[in-house]
Amino acid sequence: MLFGVFSSASAAGAYREGDSGEEITAIQSRLASLGYHPGGSDGDFGSLTTEAIKRFQQDRGLETDGVVGADTYRALLGREIPASRDGSSSTIRRVIQSASRYLGVPYVFGGTTPDGFDCSGFTRFVYGQSGIILPRTADAQYGVGQPVSYNRLQAGDLVFFSTYEEGVSHSGIYLGNGQFISATSSQGVAIASLGSGYWGARYIGARRVL
Repeated sequence: MLFGVFSSASAAGAYREGDSGEEITAIQSRLASLGYHPGGSDGDFGSLTTEAIKRFQQDRGLETDGVVGADTYRALLGREIPASRDGSSSTIRRVIQSASRYLGVPYVFGGTTPDGFDCSGFTRFVYGQSGIILPRTADAQYGVGQPVSYNRLQAGDLVFFSTYEEGVSHSGIYLGNGQFISATSSQGVAIASLGSGYWGARYIGARRVL
């Protein structure tokens, strides 16, 4: 449960419309075998799958949101939702795409919306759009998930720095290829190199929450 900071979506997130892959095929096949899914098992989570999930959820007394979170996955497939996904997962892609959408948004101390972000307000907002609720401050965010060594960083990991005060005072989202995105006081939401002179000297560590 990662210290209780997540919503009903599991640590791996949840499966929803727009996702694709083998897990979606398995979900569709199970729905079809139960008489809920008429559209075949093509591995693409579209509107037909969403409606089938909603009908299944309603019949089972689950929250009828059309999203396959932990409870729905368990009821449907009889096992726990996968605890982790590889770097190509749909959840990670959503986080990266969402973060990149706000490039150039100005820095606002205490900001938590696209009108203006501070560093932890930005990471919390972006992850929240994928159903993952992080604590509000950078130092509190450093206490969730699992620690990740520098040479094992993957896209979607949270990265942390010591900037204006001792200890963790800045957070960002690792994009892969040595780059990360964060809300900075000098440039707003921007992409930077993790190994640059400034950030490399201030890097503290990383946490994996996906």
